[in-house]
Amino acid sequence: MPRLSARTIVALSLTTMALMLLPLHGHAQQPLNKVGSCPSGYHTSGNYCTPSSASTKPAIAKVGACPSGYHTSGNYCLASSTSAKPAVVKSGSCPSGYHTSGAYCLRN
Repeated sequence: MPRLSARTIVALSLTTMALMLLPLHGHAQQPLNKVGSCPSGYHTSGNYCTPSSASTKPAIAKVGACPSGYHTSGNYCLASSTSAKPAVVKSGSCPSGYHTSGAYCLRN
């Protein structure tokens, strides 16, 4: 197996970290695990709900009440606009740059 240079390892690490954070920062709508019917603007694709268009509003799994700027759409919380603040289900403390909104972390 060829050895990778330190520069290559750093570049690969940074790329991996950026890809991991993409859903957290809401740059692109991601497929959702399908739980019942898909939210408005999404369609079924296998066991997932996928965005129907590039202008589809963000959606997240519903855990209790939806966070500020989101409303209930079936088993999901759907953003009220395409410019809604990104939200993730809270697990422990919210990450830097986010605050608690019910059972979610909402970007400041």
